[in-house]
Amino acid sequence: MDFVFSKDRRNQPFGQNKLKVRTNENMTMENFADLLEESLGADGLLEGSVVTGTVLRVDGDAVLIDVGLKSEGRIPMKEFGMGADAPAITAGDNIDVFVERYEDRDGLIKLSREKARREEAWVQLEKLLEKGERVNGTIFGRVKGGFIVDLNGAVAFLPGSQVDIRPVRDVTPLMNTPQPFQILKMDRSRNNIVVSRRAVLEETRAEARSELIGKLAEGDVLEGVVKNITDYGAFVDLGGVDGLLHVTDIAWKRINHPSEALQVGETVKVQVIRFNPETQRISLGMKQLESDPWEGVEAKFPIGAKLKGRVTNITDYGAFVELEAGVEGLVHVSEMSWTKKNVHPGKIVSTSQEVEVMVLDVDSDKRRISLGLKQCGDNPWDAFLSTHSAGTEVEGEIKNITEFGLFIGLTEEIDGMVHLSDLSWEKSGEDAIQDFKKGDVVKAKVLDVDVTKERISLGIKQLSKDPFEEGLSGLKRGDIVTCTVSAITDGGIEVTAGEGVPGFIRKAELSRERSEQRPDRFAEGEKVDAKITQIDASSRKLTMSIKALEVQEEKQAMQEFGSSDSGASLGDILGAALEKKSTD
Repeated sequence: MDFVFSKDRRNQPFGQNKLKVRTNENMTMENFADLLEESLGADGLLEGSVVTGTVLRVDGDAVLIDVGLKSEGRIPMKEFGMGADAPAITAGDNIDVFVERYEDRDGLIKLSREKARREEAWVQLEKLLEKGERVNGTIFGRVKGGFIVDLNGAVAFLPGSQVDIRPVRDVTPLMNTPQPFQILKMDRSRNNIVVSRRAVLEETRAEARSELIGKLAEGDVLEGVVKNITDYGAFVDLGGVDGLLHVTDIAWKRINHPSEALQVGETVKVQVIRFNPETQRISLGMKQLESDPWEGVEAKFPIGAKLKGRVTNITDYGAFVELEAGVEGLVHVSEMSWTKKNVHPGKIVSTSQEVEVMVLDVDSDKRRISLGLKQCGDNPWDAFLSTHSAGTEVEGEIKNITEFGLFIGLTEEIDGMVHLSDLSWEKSGEDAIQDFKKGDVVKAKVLDVDVTKERISLGIKQLSKDPFEEGLSGLKRGDIVTCTVSAITDGGIEVTAGEGVPGFIRKAELSRERSEQRPDRFAEGEKVDAKITQIDASSRKLTMSIKALEVQEEKQAMQEFGSSDSGASLGDILGAALEKKSTD
């Protein structure tokens, strides 16, 4: 009979051996058992298990230990710890050790203190995993994808995602520091343990959150850590619960983006502004912990006061100027310059520029201050009026031509306007404006200066006398004048009277007789007598009538030469009147 013992422990739990037996066919099972016990004895069953041994002596860098077997065992001193962590070992001490191999080639039992500690730790960790309890450990190294943790002798893997609730940039403060972990899984066959620090933090955070929510109230002042920053504010971790710190509640002064005042990871002191227990939404504020700079603002910034400030923000409708920390006023685009109209504020002022402004209005309830920039400089319209009253002649270059008139540059800052109706006495505005072009230097007369509306009205035709007014000298309604036919139209004839004053005789006013009311019976240049029936200054024309003149002459003839009632015919009366007129 041959016996072959194999102590190959690959893929086998501690304490288990493989035994290969070859027997003769006639060997009984009882004989085999007796021979096995005689060969190994009861001591062979200790291999792969943890036993308690007694220190015999410390021999240099090894410890000699008696485990009650035929031979002693040696354990390297380094397995007990090195340096300050090494325990004091003396003869007679009882120590748990792991029996690796019954006898080596030197006849000694191979023992391991490290594996004994590991075996003890595994047993303890399995109990903790079953109960769901935490375990203390120390992070002592890095590996790909995470870290190595010492769990009192057992080595565990801590994935990088399980280190903290939020990503950790620097884990140095966590290294070599005892702290609690939660066991996620254990596999003894693979010697694999996975732990989580994050699970412990989340559990602690949930407890803290419940405690915080239970006693949280509006007005509470708390400390928190800036967790995240967005365009509209920052989320602050209050210790298990997050609150929103809106950008408008960070400071009294204007802040365009929260990152200008905060950074992730910063510890800040905040006040609870609003708290909704149902939704658990918390609104926080930092500026509420400081005094309100708007208190007494009307006394600090009276209307009409000139102050210096700094431009903090520029928009399409104006610029915001900081008068003091937390107090801003708006300079509307209309209050930025006396002369620069329809110009973007960014072309007049720039951000961070120091400017002088005047307080125009203060509304402390709405937290608004209206400021003026142009009021701190001279008003060019007032300056122009002080030297150019109505009737003053000026000269300037035509800056622009529009459909309603000319703009003439009077100074470097201001222009005056000549309306179409003030270009010429004789021509219509549409025709007269064709005689001018941009860049021409022309003279004009100041008609009006409106400082409030910032307008200067000019006139070119006013440089000469009105020919219509001159031609009307000595003429009045009812006068009989000799006119010259200037044009013939279907509706009547155009004439000129006096010193070139235009007039018009309608078709119905050409004669008493309907048959004679024909414009074509007149010729251009022909002289006619007519009566002025109306003077129209707006159209600058006389309205005249030949018919009215004939009626007037008939009445005069009847009065002077008799009436038809005395027996004289109308022809006789008119004949006598005409004869007298020709004699005269």
